[in-house]
Amino acid sequence: MPLSLILAALWALVANVLALLPSRDNHWRRAYGLIAAGIPILGFVTYENGPWIGLAVLVAGMSVLRWPVIYLSRWARRKSLGVRDHG
Repeated sequence: MPLSLILAALWALVANVLALLPSRDNHWRRAYGLIAAGIPILGFVTYENGPWIGLAVLVAGMSVLRWPVIYLSRWARRKSLGVRDHG
């Protein structure tokens, strides 16, 4: 098994263990750390195994970190529709 897939599996294991632990900020700091660690791993997976495996790892990571993806999509939709933020 390529090193990149081992690192991706370890990332997924760490993400799931971190999700089990209690958090005062609803896991946002941990999510930022996982994103920062996951982007280079995703690039490494794509480089070593090709775009289809990279896409599969991206989808797996997005399923683990679904709330940041949901908030990003809401923000992008507001920006594209020109809706102003109140505040």
